[in-house]
Amino acid sequence: MDNLLSITTFIPLLAAAILALFLRGNDEAAKKNAKRVALAATVATFLVSLFILFGFDPANTGFQMVESRPWLLGLNYKLGVDGISVLFVLLTTFLMPLVIGACWTVDTRVKEYMIAFLVLETLMLGVFMALDLVLFYLFFEAGLIPMFLIIGIWGGKDRIYASFKFFLYTFLGSVLMLVAMVAMFSMAGTTDIPTLMTFQFPYQDFNLLGFHFRGGMQTLLWLAFFASFAVKMPMWPVHTWLPDAHVQAPTAGSVVLAAILLKMGGYGFLRFSLPMFPVGSEVMGPLVLWLSAIAIVYTSLVALVQQDMKKLIAYSSVAHMGYVTMGIFAVNQQGIDGAIFQMLSHGFVSGALFLCVGVIYDRMHTREIDAYGGLVNRMPAYAMIFMFFTMANVGLPGTSGFVGEFLTLMGIFQVNTWVAAVATSGVILSAAYALWLYRRVVMGDLIKESLRSITDMDRRERLIFAPLVAMTILLGVYPSLVTDIIGPSVGALVQQVDASIADYTAATQVAAN
Repeated sequence: MDNLLSITTFIPLLAAAILALFLRGNDEAAKKNAKRVALAATVATFLVSLFILFGFDPANTGFQMVESRPWLLGLNYKLGVDGISVLFVLLTTFLMPLVIGACWTVDTRVKEYMIAFLVLETLMLGVFMALDLVLFYLFFEAGLIPMFLIIGIWGGKDRIYASFKFFLYTFLGSVLMLVAMVAMFSMAGTTDIPTLMTFQFPYQDFNLLGFHFRGGMQTLLWLAFFASFAVKMPMWPVHTWLPDAHVQAPTAGSVVLAAILLKMGGYGFLRFSLPMFPVGSEVMGPLVLWLSAIAIVYTSLVALVQQDMKKLIAYSSVAHMGYVTMGIFAVNQQGIDGAIFQMLSHGFVSGALFLCVGVIYDRMHTREIDAYGGLVNRMPAYAMIFMFFTMANVGLPGTSGFVGEFLTLMGIFQVNTWVAAVATSGVILSAAYALWLYRRVVMGDLIKESLRSITDMDRRERLIFAPLVAMTILLGVYPSLVTDIIGPSVGALVQQVDASIADYTAATQVAAN
């Protein structure tokens, strides 16, 4: 099918335009219609995106289904997918109908709420498909706007503070990336991403302001992109916006933020930092590995003392993203396979955990852990679902969480055993905070009077969790569904990086002699 990627990308935007132009009124019928249109659009987007997967050839390590046409001031509108990006597209389209389903109880400015999520879906898909530098930047930055509005309008009591903190952190980090993009265009004469991935940016060492820069211009460009992607992940110590954003965001906003938006940072490292600046990645790689290891231990310890369920899960997300950055900058097959697998698994598991919080928040309107206890006595189905995703978050074998962590640790062990040892301790700490949360919320006697009338999950809520449970188990017992698709593209990326580093090493030795 021609223009399949564009059709998939812009179905949600078309639905948002229909809602904005044709839906009138604020009565119950109008609210239901807004939700139905949004749900229909996201389901249609998912079904169309399946044709991308069916038509994708994993053995082809290049970009497939490429669409390219003149766009603006000599720039090209160019979309395409490869083995690294195609599953992120599917993750986005798979999760968005569930996100809309989680919005079903929203009663305030429903039309605008649905429009914000539909626009956000188009922008997120654009990030994973864009093959032009300027187009990528526009999708990447424009995604801040709907999420800023979702947190700032439909969030909690401190939503204004959290929304501005989220916007400023991520926007300021991207300013340096924009400067780097201008420099790349001046050197390469193009904004075409596939061309830039094979362009050799200067890597000769030089001195600047008294500092010796190994890797030369590549290291500087790498640092500029790192400033943006590290904040988006987020990596320690630029993670502080995430817990505030999660706590104040509505449930659906937290799901999108954790399950999809955070993955843009990891995707950026794979699409730009490694292939375009391999020498810079080699030079700065040890720093990233240790920052990731510190993040895993530190944020896990912080999670242990949280009293707000959302904040605990948010710190858990930072810790799990530490495994992702470690795997990516291990720059080997197991490490990068594990990082991508971990991102996909985290999308299902963390999204489900935030939905679990949303289920009881809708009933009790509090996220404080101490307000609960003994829910298993009144909500057995909820207790079972919450236990399943708690185990997946810990990395129980048989769930997708185990595969991602295991592959990542295999990859990092080949590079730095000390980092691997520190990171492995995070597995123990994650079990501590996850099981501690579960015990305090679900187990024990039901002694609080306010909980005696609480009801178990209804059919809508169970239907939302069912696909997440299925995917978490499926990827846990049959991980080759993912690794067979990403493997060839990851292998080609590793070979490209290794060849560039070998050239740099040889040139450095010649210069030294």
